Amino acid sequence: DPSVPNLYQQGSDRSRGNLLGVEPYMIPQDYASKESFFNKLNGCLLAAQRQKWLNKKTIVVFPEFIGTWLALAGEGDQIFRALTINAAERAMVLSNPLRFIANLLASREKGRAEAAFFRMKANQMVEIYQDVFSRLAQEYAVTIVAGSIVLPPLQISGRQLILTGGSLHNTCIVYQPDGMPYPKPILKNFPTAKELTFIAPAQVLDIPAFDTPAGRLGVLICADSWFPQAYVPLKEQGIDLLAVPSYGGFAVQTWDQPWPGYDGWGAPADVDLHDIKTITEGQAWNKYSLAGRIRSSGATHGMNVFLRGKLWDQDSGGWPATLVRDGVVFVEEQTQKAALLSLWL
Repeated sequence: DPSVPNLYQQGSDRSRGNLLGVEPYMIPQDYASKESFFNKLNGCLLAAQRQKWLNKKTIVVFPEFIGTWLALAGEGDQIFRALTINAAERAMVLSNPLRFIANLLASREKGRAEAAFFRMKANQMVEIYQDVFSRLAQEYAVTIVAGSIVLPPLQISGRQLILTGGSLHNTCIVYQPDGMPYPKPILKNFPTAKELTFIAPAQVLDIPAFDTPAGRLGVLICADSWFPQAYVPLKEQGIDLLAVPSYGGFAVQTWDQPWPGYDGWGAPADVDLHDIKTITEGQAWNKYSLAGRIRSSGATHGMNVFLRGKLWDQDSGGWPATLVRDGVVFVEEQTQKAALLSLWL
Protein backbone atom coordinates (compact mmCIF):
# COMPACT_ATOMS: atom_id res chain seq x y z
CA ASP A 1 0.00 0.00 0.00
CA PRO A 2 1.73 3.23 -1.18
CA SER A 3 -0.10 5.29 1.45
CA VAL A 4 1.58 3.43 4.35
CA PRO A 5 4.62 5.66 4.95
CA ASN A 6 8.27 4.72 4.85
CA LEU A 7 9.96 5.95 8.04
CA TYR A 8 13.31 7.75 8.00
CA GLN A 9 15.09 9.55 10.82
CA GLN A 10 18.37 11.38 11.14
CA GLY A 11 19.85 11.76 14.62
CA SER A 12 17.98 11.18 17.86
CA ASP A 13 15.70 13.10 20.20
CA ARG A 14 17.78 15.53 22.28
CA SER A 15 14.79 17.53 23.54
CA ARG A 16 15.50 20.30 20.97
CA GLY A 17 12.65 19.35 18.67
CA ASN A 18 12.72 18.21 15.06
CA LEU A 19 11.75 19.02 11.52
CA LEU A 20 9.19 16.37 10.57
CA GLY A 21 8.68 16.02 6.84
CA VAL A 22 5.36 14.53 5.70
CA GLU A 23 5.18 13.21 2.14
CA PRO A 24 1.64 11.82 1.94
CA TYR A 25 0.45 9.69 -0.98
CA MET A 26 -2.54 11.67 -2.28
CA ILE A 27 -5.33 10.37 -4.53
CA PRO A 28 -8.33 12.36 -5.85
CA GLN A 29 -10.70 10.90 -3.22
CA ASP A 30 -8.56 12.45 -0.45
CA TYR A 31 -9.83 15.82 -1.70
CA ALA A 32 -13.52 14.89 -1.96
CA SER A 33 -14.46 16.52 1.36
CA LYS A 34 -13.05 18.23 4.43
CA GLU A 35 -13.32 14.90 6.29
CA SER A 36 -11.41 12.89 3.69
CA PHE A 37 -8.63 15.50 3.56
CA PHE A 38 -8.38 15.64 7.35
CA ASN A 39 -8.37 11.84 7.64
CA LYS A 40 -5.49 11.41 5.18
CA LEU A 41 -3.24 14.01 6.84
CA ASN A 42 -4.26 12.96 10.34
CA GLY A 43 -3.24 9.39 9.49
CA CYS A 44 0.28 10.63 8.70
CA LEU A 45 0.56 12.48 12.01
CA LEU A 46 -0.83 9.51 13.95
CA ALA A 47 1.93 7.37 12.42
CA ALA A 48 4.51 9.98 13.49
CA GLN A 49 3.02 10.09 16.99
CA ARG A 50 3.34 6.28 17.27
CA GLN A 51 7.06 6.68 16.51
CA LYS A 52 7.30 9.32 19.29
CA TRP A 53 8.36 11.82 16.63
CA LEU A 54 5.96 14.58 17.75
CA ASN A 55 6.66 16.94 20.64
CA LYS A 56 6.03 20.56 21.52
CA LYS A 57 9.12 21.65 19.53
CA THR A 58 8.21 19.70 16.39
CA ILE A 59 7.83 21.60 13.10
CA VAL A 60 5.81 19.55 10.62
CA VAL A 61 6.49 20.30 6.94
CA PHE A 62 3.89 19.36 4.29
CA PRO A 63 4.63 19.57 0.51
CA GLU A 64 3.84 22.31 -1.96
CA PHE A 65 0.34 22.23 -3.52
CA ILE A 66 -1.01 19.88 -0.82
CA GLY A 67 -4.02 22.22 -0.55
CA THR A 68 -4.39 23.12 -4.23
CA TRP A 69 -6.46 20.07 -5.16
CA LEU A 70 -9.08 21.09 -2.58
CA ALA A 71 -10.65 22.67 -5.67
CA LEU A 72 -12.21 19.18 -6.06
CA ALA A 73 -14.04 19.17 -2.72
CA GLY A 74 -17.80 18.79 -2.92
CA GLU A 75 -17.74 17.75 -6.58
CA GLY A 76 -19.79 14.88 -7.98
CA ASP A 77 -18.75 11.28 -8.61
CA GLN A 78 -18.08 11.83 -12.31
CA ILE A 79 -14.98 13.83 -11.39
CA PHE A 80 -13.54 11.07 -9.21
CA ARG A 81 -14.47 8.39 -11.75
CA ALA A 82 -12.71 10.25 -14.58
CA LEU A 83 -9.79 8.36 -16.11
CA THR A 84 -7.61 11.36 -16.97
CA ILE A 85 -6.85 14.69 -15.37
CA ASN A 86 -8.23 16.47 -18.46
CA ALA A 87 -11.52 14.57 -18.23
CA ALA A 88 -11.77 15.46 -14.52
CA GLU A 89 -11.23 19.16 -15.27
CA ARG A 90 -13.87 19.06 -18.04
CA ALA A 91 -16.35 17.39 -15.68
CA MET A 92 -15.71 20.08 -13.09
CA VAL A 93 -16.35 22.89 -15.56
CA LEU A 94 -19.56 21.18 -16.74
CA SER A 95 -20.81 20.85 -13.16
CA ASN A 96 -20.21 24.58 -12.42
CA PRO A 97 -20.86 26.22 -15.84
CA LEU A 98 -22.12 29.64 -14.76
CA ARG A 99 -19.53 30.15 -12.02
CA PHE A 100 -16.78 29.01 -14.36
CA ILE A 101 -17.85 31.31 -17.20
CA ALA A 102 -18.22 34.31 -14.88
CA ASN A 103 -14.70 33.76 -13.52
CA LEU A 104 -13.30 33.04 -16.98
CA LEU A 105 -14.64 36.36 -18.30
CA ALA A 106 -13.14 38.19 -15.30
CA SER A 107 -9.71 36.53 -15.63
CA ARG A 108 -6.84 38.70 -16.84
CA GLU A 109 -4.25 35.90 -16.68
CA LYS A 110 -2.75 34.16 -19.69
CA GLY A 111 -3.97 30.84 -18.25
CA ARG A 112 -7.56 32.07 -17.97
CA ALA A 113 -9.13 28.64 -17.54
CA GLU A 114 -6.81 27.65 -14.65
CA ALA A 115 -7.31 31.03 -12.99
CA ALA A 116 -11.11 30.71 -13.30
CA PHE A 117 -10.99 27.16 -12.00
CA PHE A 118 -9.21 28.21 -8.77
CA ARG A 119 -11.08 31.48 -8.26
CA MET A 120 -14.49 29.84 -8.45
CA LYS A 121 -13.53 27.38 -5.70
CA ALA A 122 -11.33 29.68 -3.58
CA ASN A 123 -13.81 30.21 -0.71
CA GLN A 124 -14.30 26.50 -0.21
CA MET A 125 -10.57 25.74 -0.61
CA VAL A 126 -9.46 28.28 1.98
CA GLU A 127 -12.13 27.19 4.47
CA ILE A 128 -11.07 23.51 4.35
CA TYR A 129 -7.34 24.34 4.36
CA GLN A 130 -7.74 26.62 7.39
CA ASP A 131 -9.96 24.19 9.35
CA VAL A 132 -7.86 21.09 8.72
CA PHE A 133 -4.39 22.52 9.35
CA SER A 134 -5.49 24.59 12.34
CA ARG A 135 -7.12 21.50 13.88
CA LEU A 136 -4.08 19.29 13.24
CA ALA A 137 -1.70 21.86 14.77
CA GLN A 138 -3.94 22.18 17.82
CA GLU A 139 -4.65 18.46 18.31
CA TYR A 140 -0.98 17.49 18.14
CA ALA A 141 0.32 20.76 19.67
CA VAL A 142 2.93 21.17 16.91
CA THR A 143 3.97 23.92 14.49
CA ILE A 144 2.80 23.14 10.93
CA VAL A 145 4.16 24.48 7.64
CA ALA A 146 0.99 23.79 5.67
CA GLY A 147 2.57 23.08 2.26
CA SER A 148 0.90 25.43 -0.19
CA ILE A 149 -2.38 26.28 -1.89
CA VAL A 150 -3.32 28.49 -4.88
CA LEU A 151 -5.46 31.40 -3.64
CA PRO A 152 -6.22 35.08 -4.21
CA PRO A 153 -4.47 37.45 -1.74
CA LEU A 154 -5.20 36.75 1.94
CA GLN A 155 -5.51 38.77 5.10
CA ILE A 156 -5.02 36.83 8.32
CA SER A 157 -7.04 38.04 11.27
CA GLY A 158 -6.99 35.85 14.38
CA ARG A 159 -8.06 32.39 13.21
CA GLN A 160 -9.62 33.75 10.01
CA LEU A 161 -8.07 33.62 6.54
CA ILE A 162 -9.93 36.34 4.65
CA LEU A 163 -9.73 36.35 0.84
CA THR A 164 -9.36 39.69 -0.91
CA GLY A 165 -9.47 40.47 -4.62
CA GLY A 166 -6.42 40.29 -6.84
CA SER A 167 -3.93 37.99 -8.53
CA LEU A 168 -3.62 34.34 -7.55
CA HIS A 169 -0.58 33.35 -5.50
CA ASN A 170 1.05 30.09 -4.51
CA THR A 171 0.55 30.59 -0.76
CA CYS A 172 1.79 28.84 2.39
CA ILE A 173 0.45 29.42 5.91
CA VAL A 174 2.34 28.41 9.06
CA TYR A 175 0.26 27.31 12.05
CA GLN A 176 1.23 27.62 15.71
CA PRO A 177 0.75 24.78 18.22
CA ASP A 178 -2.50 26.37 19.45
CA GLY A 179 -3.92 26.22 15.91
CA MET A 180 -3.53 29.96 15.26
CA PRO A 181 -2.03 30.91 11.90
CA TYR A 182 0.97 33.22 12.03
CA PRO A 183 -0.25 36.57 10.69
CA LYS A 184 2.03 36.60 7.61
CA PRO A 185 1.51 34.23 4.68
CA ILE A 186 4.47 33.07 2.56
CA LEU A 187 4.02 33.65 -1.18
CA LYS A 188 6.07 32.03 -3.94
CA ASN A 189 8.41 34.53 -5.58
CA PHE A 190 9.60 32.50 -8.57
CA PRO A 191 6.67 30.49 -9.98
CA THR A 192 7.65 28.03 -12.72
CA ALA A 193 6.86 28.75 -16.38
CA LYS A 194 3.65 26.71 -16.16
CA GLU A 195 2.58 28.43 -12.92
CA LEU A 196 3.36 31.90 -14.30
CA THR A 197 0.43 31.62 -16.72
CA PHE A 198 -1.99 31.98 -13.78
CA ILE A 199 0.09 32.61 -10.60
CA ALA A 200 1.62 36.02 -9.87
CA PRO A 201 5.17 36.25 -8.44
CA ALA A 202 5.56 37.90 -5.04
CA GLN A 203 8.30 40.24 -3.76
CA VAL A 204 11.44 38.63 -2.32
CA LEU A 205 11.80 41.37 0.30
CA ASP A 206 8.51 40.28 1.87
CA ILE A 207 9.67 36.73 2.77
CA PRO A 208 8.85 36.39 6.50
CA ALA A 209 10.49 34.42 9.34
CA PHE A 210 8.64 32.83 12.26
CA ASP A 211 9.54 32.42 15.92
CA THR A 212 8.73 28.80 16.81
CA PRO A 213 9.39 26.71 19.96
CA ALA A 214 12.34 25.10 18.10
CA GLY A 215 13.94 28.32 16.82
CA ARG A 216 13.50 30.90 14.11
CA LEU A 217 12.04 29.36 10.95
CA GLY A 218 12.21 30.42 7.31
CA VAL A 219 10.12 28.88 4.50
CA LEU A 220 10.89 28.96 0.78
CA ILE A 221 8.29 27.48 -1.57
CA CYS A 222 9.96 25.04 -4.00
CA ALA A 223 11.67 27.01 -6.82
CA ASP A 224 12.36 29.96 -4.50
CA SER A 225 15.08 27.82 -2.90
CA TRP A 226 17.00 27.97 -6.21
CA PHE A 227 17.54 31.76 -6.11
CA PRO A 228 20.27 33.36 -3.96
CA GLN A 229 18.24 36.56 -3.45
CA ALA A 230 15.53 34.59 -1.58
CA TYR A 231 18.04 33.69 1.15
CA VAL A 232 19.00 37.31 1.89
CA PRO A 233 15.87 38.35 3.87
CA LEU A 234 16.03 35.07 5.81
CA LYS A 235 19.66 35.69 6.76
CA GLU A 236 18.73 39.24 7.84
CA GLN A 237 15.97 37.83 10.05
CA GLY A 238 18.39 35.40 11.72
CA ILE A 239 16.76 32.06 10.91
CA ASP A 240 17.92 28.77 12.48
CA LEU A 241 15.74 26.40 10.45
CA LEU A 242 14.68 26.31 6.81
CA ALA A 243 11.72 24.40 5.35
CA VAL A 244 11.22 23.96 1.60
CA PRO A 245 7.84 22.50 0.59
CA SER A 246 8.12 21.26 -3.01
CA TYR A 247 5.98 19.54 -5.58
CA GLY A 248 8.32 17.78 -8.00
CA GLY A 249 5.92 17.42 -10.89
CA PHE A 250 4.60 14.20 -12.31
CA ALA A 251 7.51 12.26 -13.79
CA VAL A 252 9.40 10.14 -11.27
CA GLN A 253 12.19 9.20 -13.68
CA THR A 254 13.15 12.83 -14.41
CA TRP A 255 15.19 12.90 -11.15
CA ASP A 256 17.93 10.93 -12.93
CA GLN A 257 17.57 12.65 -16.31
CA PRO A 258 19.58 15.66 -17.55
CA TRP A 259 18.64 18.89 -15.82
CA PRO A 260 16.90 21.26 -18.28
CA GLY A 261 17.96 24.43 -16.42
CA TYR A 262 15.93 27.12 -14.68
CA ASP A 263 12.20 27.04 -15.42
CA GLY A 264 10.53 30.34 -16.30
CA TRP A 265 13.44 32.53 -15.10
CA GLY A 266 17.02 33.20 -16.14
CA ALA A 267 19.71 31.36 -14.18
CA PRO A 268 21.21 33.41 -11.32
CA ALA A 269 24.76 34.69 -11.82
CA ASP A 270 26.31 32.00 -9.58
CA VAL A 271 25.00 29.10 -11.70
CA ASP A 272 27.44 27.23 -13.95
CA LEU A 273 25.62 27.23 -17.29
CA HIS A 274 27.67 24.20 -18.36
CA ASP A 275 25.64 22.19 -15.84
CA ILE A 276 22.50 22.56 -17.95
CA LYS A 277 21.78 19.23 -19.68
CA THR A 278 25.00 17.72 -18.30
CA ILE A 279 24.16 17.10 -14.63
CA THR A 280 20.96 15.31 -13.55
CA GLU A 281 17.86 16.93 -12.07
CA GLY A 282 18.78 15.38 -8.70
CA GLN A 283 22.36 16.72 -8.85
CA ALA A 284 21.01 20.17 -9.72
CA TRP A 285 18.66 20.13 -6.70
CA ASN A 286 21.64 19.20 -4.53
CA LYS A 287 23.84 21.95 -5.96
CA TYR A 288 21.47 24.87 -6.52
CA SER A 289 18.59 24.38 -4.07
CA LEU A 290 18.43 23.91 -0.27
CA ALA A 291 21.50 21.69 0.13
CA GLY A 292 23.77 23.96 -1.89
CA ARG A 293 22.46 27.28 -0.59
CA ILE A 294 21.35 26.80 3.02
CA ARG A 295 24.63 28.12 4.43
CA SER A 296 23.91 31.56 2.96
CA SER A 297 20.69 31.72 5.01
CA GLY A 298 22.48 31.20 8.32
CA ALA A 299 20.23 28.21 9.12
CA THR A 300 21.85 25.07 10.59
CA HIS A 301 19.03 22.63 9.75
CA GLY A 302 16.85 22.36 6.67
CA MET A 303 14.41 20.05 4.96
CA ASN A 304 12.93 19.81 1.45
CA VAL A 305 9.88 17.54 0.96
CA PHE A 306 7.91 16.52 -2.15
CA LEU A 307 4.31 15.55 -2.85
CA ARG A 308 3.54 11.94 -3.77
CA GLY A 309 0.46 10.33 -5.21
CA LYS A 310 -1.64 9.43 -8.21
CA LEU A 311 -4.08 12.02 -9.51
CA TRP A 312 -6.02 10.27 -12.27
CA ASP A 313 -3.54 9.36 -15.03
CA GLN A 314 -0.68 11.32 -13.42
CA ASP A 315 1.82 9.76 -11.03
CA SER A 316 3.14 12.54 -8.83
CA GLY A 317 6.55 13.01 -7.30
CA GLY A 318 8.60 10.13 -6.05
CA TRP A 319 11.44 12.62 -5.86
CA PRO A 320 13.44 12.15 -2.66
CA ALA A 321 13.41 14.52 0.31
CA THR A 322 16.61 16.28 1.34
CA LEU A 323 17.62 16.79 4.97
CA VAL A 324 20.52 19.07 5.94
CA ARG A 325 22.15 19.25 9.35
CA ASP A 326 25.21 21.44 10.02
CA GLY A 327 26.36 21.20 6.41
CA VAL A 328 25.84 17.43 6.11
CA VAL A 329 23.30 16.44 3.45
CA PHE A 330 21.09 13.34 3.65
CA VAL A 331 18.92 12.34 0.67
CA GLU A 332 15.97 9.98 1.09
CA GLU A 333 15.80 6.85 -1.08
CA GLN A 334 13.68 7.37 -4.15
CA THR A 335 10.24 5.88 -3.62
CA GLN A 336 6.66 6.24 -4.85
CA LYS A 337 5.39 5.55 -1.33
CA ALA A 338 4.34 7.99 1.34
CA ALA A 339 7.13 8.89 3.77
CA LEU A 340 7.70 10.45 7.19
CA LEU A 341 11.13 11.96 7.86
CA SER A 342 12.37 13.20 11.21
CA LEU A 343 15.44 15.44 11.32
CA TRP A 344 16.31 15.81 15.01
CA LEU A 345 17.73 19.16 16.06
